[in-house]
Amino acid sequence: MNWNTRALDVLAVGEPTPLIGLPVSAPGVRLLLKDESAQPTGSLRHRHARALFRQAVLDGSIAEGATVVEATGGNAAVAQAWFARRLGLPYIVVMPGERSQARARPVEELGGECRFVTPPPAIYNAAREIDGHFLDQFGRAAPHDLAEELFGQVRPDWVVTGASTGATSATLGQWIRSHGESCRVAVADPENSAYFPGWTLDAPDYGTGMPSRIEGIGRPRVEPGFQPDLVDLIVPVPDAAGVAAARHIREVTGLPVGASSGTALWAALELVERMRARGETGTVVSLIGDAADRHLATCHDDGWAAGKGLDIGQYTGTLWQRTGL
Repeated sequence: MNWNTRALDVLAVGEPTPLIGLPVSAPGVRLLLKDESAQPTGSLRHRHARALFRQAVLDGSIAEGATVVEATGGNAAVAQAWFARRLGLPYIVVMPGERSQARARPVEELGGECRFVTPPPAIYNAAREIDGHFLDQFGRAAPHDLAEELFGQVRPDWVVTGASTGATSATLGQWIRSHGESCRVAVADPENSAYFPGWTLDAPDYGTGMPSRIEGIGRPRVEPGFQPDLVDLIVPVPDAAGVAAARHIREVTGLPVGASSGTALWAALELVERMRARGETGTVVSLIGDAADRHLATCHDDGWAAGKGLDIGQYTGTLWQRTGL
């Protein structure tokens, strides 16, 4: 068996992640959480990484012994380092900002190398200057297997996700349309992100120039992988509401998810409320992921929230009311 064949075996689709039911106060409406924290690296970025590596193997961009390079941070870097290690490939990630052991350690424990660059926007040019294959998750945003897996489990009326590279909403929208499904795709967008205003104004080059406070989603510009014609609705979500909803998920399920999961839940509950007001029934699926203890020191910590100027309390009552708990 040659290396390419072995690599594609490593990159084969794994076991489906579970669906968790969350009660809602709207009669005839079901809300399910698609728990991507059950992935081997604990987040939806696991699917992104697998798709990027698979695409690169199939088109010959990487071969045995090739160095793989990316410009990113957090979950994406961990997932890519995980696959690189299993493929026996050197992995270098360029991260924004000053060196942080907390950010570097998970990647380095998987055998990857972390390089830190300031100012943050310089990470992309720095990555391109390294001798190796630049995965470029924002430029390529490879479609992944989420839609096929999800629709093998349930036939939802809405699927709600956040947007970073844009790959997830594009994958869902493309699959739904090509398979003649009536399901619609909603994107939950935090403050300072370019996706909601860009989509509303039909401006694919829209930029806010401001970073998102919600780790993992929201971008200061509309990324090339985002396909607005495959999105049916974008729901702007206040950052404090997303953080409050992350805490709500933890209280109900025990999963210490990040604020990106909370942002998606808040948007899903907004949809549920609209369905209730119109007398509609059906199923809404919200993607959650990255249930990690490190979030206990950020979005689940009152001191952290206060330091960010986030008034969580104003949304807590609404969450309990809408979930009927």
